Amino acid sequence: MSKPKSRLKPALSVAAPLLLATLLPQTSATAAVYNTLDAEAHGQWQSLTLVLGEERHYRALEASSYSDSLFSVNVTPAACERPWLELRVDLGERQAESRVANRVPGDLRVDHETIHSGTAEFITERGDSGFYVQFLLEEPALLLEEMRRGETLRLRMMRAEDDPWFMVFSLEGAAEAMDRARRQCLRDTD
Repeated sequence: MSKPKSRLKPALSVAAPLLLATLLPQTSATAAVYNTLDAEAHGQWQSLTLVLGEERHYRALEASSYSDSLFSVNVTPAACERPWLELRVDLGERQAESRVANRVPGDLRVDHETIHSGTAEFITERGDSGFYVQFLLEEPALLLEEMRRGETLRLRMMRAEDDPWFMVFSLEGAAEAMDRARRQCLRDTD
């Protein structure tokens, strides 16, 4: 049985999850590809280090629910206590420009816990085949705590008034992956 697609756009080719994980949105003229180090599996999640020169980021990600998408929790040295949430969908073709394509209402929910409403910012990066969604929420710490205890993370983004986009990600191993990413970040900050 193949993995479901996110149904945003069909992917022309799907890279391995770790290759997808090496990409981070950048504000430069071309997309940056990071080297991955220390990848470790945690159930359906992974944790790893992204490196480009002296720059480092730490990521916990779930890339097994969809063949063309991954959901990640990311931390950066000197900001280890302020993780950011990101969804990446492979579009199958490199993008011509870096831009914020749209800002739409977005909700995240773990199991039957709190509905975390906020903004989903849709971003493309020049030279990158990915489409990124960054979530801006009022209580990200509560969502992350619920993710540590939960089984399923559900996303809903309203592409238009009557056009919701739903995605579901497993949380098996999320706590371990997020803890490891945070520990590595804190170690790098010292």
